[in-house]
Formats: sequence, structure tokens, C-alpha cells
Amino acid sequence: MRYYIIAGEASGDLHGSNLIKALREKDEKAKIRCWGGNLMEQAGATLVKHYRELAFMGFVEVAAHLNTILKNISFCKKDIAAYKPDVVVLIDYPGFNLRIAEWAHENDFKVCYFISPQVWAWKENRVKKIRRCVDKMMVILPFEKDFYKKWGYEVDYVGHPLADVVKKAKAGGPGAPISNEKIIALLPGSRKQEILKKLPVMLKMVEHFPEFSFVIAQAPHQEDSLYKNIISRFPDRNILSVKDRTYDLLQQAEAALVTSGTATLETALFGLPQVVCYTANPVSYLLAKNFIKVNYISLVNLILDKKAVPELIQSDLNEKKLYHALSSILQGEKRIQQLKDYKKLQEILDEGGASEKAASSIIHFLH
Repeated sequence: MRYYIIAGEASGDLHGSNLIKALREKDEKAKIRCWGGNLMEQAGATLVKHYRELAFMGFVEVAAHLNTILKNISFCKKDIAAYKPDVVVLIDYPGFNLRIAEWAHENDFKVCYFISPQVWAWKENRVKKIRRCVDKMMVILPFEKDFYKKWGYEVDYVGHPLADVVKKAKAGGPGAPISNEKIIALLPGSRKQEILKKLPVMLKMVEHFPEFSFVIAQAPHQEDSLYKNIISRFPDRNILSVKDRTYDLLQQAEAALVTSGTATLETALFGLPQVVCYTANPVSYLLAKNFIKVNYISLVNLILDKKAVPELIQSDLNEKKLYHALSSILQGEKRIQQLKDYKKLQEILDEGGASEKAASSIIHFLH
């Protein structure tokens, strides 16, 4: 079979790589072409375009790069048409992928979607397009199956792929020590614009917690200079950064400051207390706020349906509030409660074999 897989972010690259491995195990003749990153390429796919060329977030940022986005969409359609895959497999990244799904359906390509767009959070009417254009949807959050059923659309629940990834990493141990001091981990995201906004605020904590070593998890595709320029604003402290060692960092740290997204779930599955940090372009945030229908922004809180981890959003992400939130999870009752909530989260998500189930679902559908 010929597969064309599209992921547009770092998390999609991770999940796409595990899906590719599972497809290749189940289909020895699999030929795979992809948009994604280094992990998907290493898993055996031919990489067409790297996600670093695709990762734009927020209304304003998307508008500013609209010409580039439209060119990418046009190129993607032409590349799919030339490759003639048996199936187009889309991984999250809805702004781009739903356009491709619609075009692929109109041009008689079969479409499978692994990791549903968060239509339950906003733009619920996108379900109509999904139901029309996507032949097989595989969801990873337990409540998504019931959500789609409400719309008369049957989907496959395969479990969350991160549960398997983290379990494997924990079995391998934390690796060589990153620092001789106690560590606070900083995960400022993978996109340049979010790193520039959030990391300086996170690093203000170095003055308040001198007994800790602050360690930044670098995005693998970002230049070292991006981080060095920000770190240079804090010359009196020894701030470390690591690349390709995020899971070692999460296993060695005492707490973490985490940009909202998949990283919040990874941090929770490692059992590391965290504060979720989110800020966006003010115009983008105000526009999004009018559409969003959920009470939380972190996956941890959404899945548990409670404020298990503190969320500092927009103007709340400031030095004073971040200091109080971080202090509260380093010791005391709030830290203990967060760890209890993590155990409940683990029970909910511990289905096992999400990538293998997704690969089986795709192959079964094709046959």
C-alpha cells in the first residue's frame, strides 16, 4: 500500500513516527511519503516538507503567513496527485489538514484521520466537514467517541499514543544526570513565537528559587542561538538547556513550567508537578476566546474535567502569579493532590498500543 501522511507539528511528528513503524510492521510492502519531521523520516518515510515550515499559530500569525500557507496547500495537493496514494492519513493540524481532506475526498482519495481536531473545544460545525470528507477517524481521548456519536458519526477510539511512549521512556530510566542541583524544568514550546513570549517570563523564576537549577528543553529544530539570546538576559545564574533529552529532564526534575499542548500531558504521565503557561497575540486570543467552549486549556484538566494543574493564561502569566503557582507545587498539599490526580489520569489513558491499533484500523479499512 502507498500511504501519504501529513503532520504539522512536533507532537504530530512523534505520533506519526510511531504510526509509520506500526504500519511498516503490519504492511511489509508499505511505501510512505510524509510531511512531518526528523522522527517520521527516521521511521522510514520519505520526508517532503518539515513541520518547521508549517507551524504557525493564532489568527494574526496565520494571517501574516497566509501566502506561505496557501502555497504549501497547493504544493501538497499536487504532490498527493502525483504520488497517487491508496490513502491519505492526516494527523491533527486541522487548519491545514481539513482543507487537504476536503480536496482529497473530492478527488477520490481515501482519507483517514489519526488524532482528531479539537472540534469539541471550538468550531464544532467542522464535524460536518469531517463526516463528509473523512472515511475513518481514530480518536485518542475517551470522551471524543461519545462526542462524535452525538453527531451520528462512528469513530475508533484507540487510546492515547503518549501513554505508550512515556511508559517505554520510564522503563529505560532517566539517563545521565543533567545537573547536580535540584531541577525545575522549562518547556516553552516548539514554535519560535511562543518561545520568545513565554521563556523570558519563565526565566524570571531563577531569582526566586536560587536553590534550583533551571533547565530548558530545547525544540530540536530551533537554533541554539534563540535560547542563548534569551538566557543572556540573566547573566548571574547558570541556566542550562538540553536538546533531545526532554524525557530525561522530566524524570529528573522536581517541577515544571510547561507551555499548553501535548507537553502538559507528557509531564503529567511522568508524574511531574507542573504549572501550565499560555500566552498568545492579544488579538488572536480575544478572537479565540469568543469561540472556545471548554473550561480549560491543558489536556490534563480537560481529560480529568477539573483544575488538576494550575493554568496561567495571557495576563495571568506574570512574575508574581507564576511565583505563587510554582511555590505551591514544590511542596505541600497542592503538590500531593496533583500527584493523586495524575494517577487517575494514568488509569483513564492506559489503554496501550494506540499506534498499533490506529495502524490496524487504517489497514482494515483499506481492505
